[in-house]
Amino acid sequence: MGNCCWGASSPKSPVHITPSSPGPYNTSKTSSNSTSTTNTSKLSYLSTSTFNPSTGSGSGSDDPLCPEGRILENPNLRIFTFTELRSATKNFKPDTVLGEGGFGRVFKGWVDEKTLNPTRSGSGLVIAVKKLNPESLQGLEEWQSEVHFLGRLSHPNLVKLLGYCWEDKDLLLVYEFMPRGSLENHLFRRGTYEPLSWDLRIKIATGAARGLVFLHTSDRQVIYRDFKASNILLDSNYNAKLSDFGLAKLGPTGSNSHVTTRVMGTYGYAAPEYVATGHLYVKSDVYGFGVVLLEMLSGQRALDPNRPSDQLSLVDWAKPLLSDRRRLARLMDPRLEGKYPSKAAVEAANLSLNCLASEPKNRPSMKEVVEKLEQIEAMKGARSRDIKQAATRDRGRGKVSPNRQSPHNPRHYKAGSGVRAGWTNHR
Repeated sequence: MGNCCWGASSPKSPVHITPSSPGPYNTSKTSSNSTSTTNTSKLSYLSTSTFNPSTGSGSGSDDPLCPEGRILENPNLRIFTFTELRSATKNFKPDTVLGEGGFGRVFKGWVDEKTLNPTRSGSGLVIAVKKLNPESLQGLEEWQSEVHFLGRLSHPNLVKLLGYCWEDKDLLLVYEFMPRGSLENHLFRRGTYEPLSWDLRIKIATGAARGLVFLHTSDRQVIYRDFKASNILLDSNYNAKLSDFGLAKLGPTGSNSHVTTRVMGTYGYAAPEYVATGHLYVKSDVYGFGVVLLEMLSGQRALDPNRPSDQLSLVDWAKPLLSDRRRLARLMDPRLEGKYPSKAAVEAANLSLNCLASEPKNRPSMKEVVEKLEQIEAMKGARSRDIKQAATRDRGRGKVSPNRQSPHNPRHYKAGSGVRAGWTNHR
């Protein structure tokens, strides 16, 4: 259920694309007596854990960076009826739509905080309901993966799945509501959202990185596989939570270093070794993090066909700038107005560059990434006048940064069948 899924691949096959969903939304418990139980058998596989057999309700990562994370022995999800969710969302009215992606639309709804029964609009607990579009290229497999992982994984930096509905062809997922939407919207929907400050950007990056640390250091490693700005949701305090686990995979076992699987994800964020071979490493997620950190530094999308051809790929264009502090001003988001510590910007640029290393073994672990981000977060200082002045000089010389290009939604593709599909808009 990522924004774009790729099909089966071979190292020599060209790639093609289809759109997928932007996470729970993108602007991106205990059952009650009325709870439906008719679908329990359809998800019976959830009680047969594919995580480490030693994993129990209190286990998970013992890493000090994610002390509150745990893997539940059994999913604690409410099974909603379609009628209940229709009532909670005012019959799926257009004015309750939070976002839309390849999976379908996401609606705002209201339920009772204790029973999770539907309540009248504006009262009780706010929820986000993702409803499958029958014509979607995604479906049961991604839906089941979402339930399987988010139903078992609990961490402050993972979005909470409250329940699901499966009636006939109707597939729905019910999440906690994230009032500030997605990181993607805050970075790229200019005029609608206030620019994120430097401190908020680093806070968000650190929170999202902690979510990946938990996944990577759990009893059985989990590879997220679709790390991108639209899948990072923000609560009212700008705490980041990873969403959309439709593409997540359990990591390698034994002496294996990787998992071989269909190439799926979002073009521009997927690691090069994965796109080329289908070999998925834990550090493939680190590459995706490096791309998102670069987007946060620059205020530019990973891909933008509106930019000049040599700047279409943000990673390709930005790498030389990341390694040269004198040219870093050309990269930084002008909406920051130079309000960031220059040393911190250099360190963040170096971190992004390290995450984008071509070879997985040369990338840092997510634990190391979090430790570096915490150091960057502690770097407080005056405005970086030197960087700001350098940017002014560049503009005076007629150098135009991609930062001055108009924002545009990215295009996504699906890889593997040997046919290149047309670009597809994603909201």
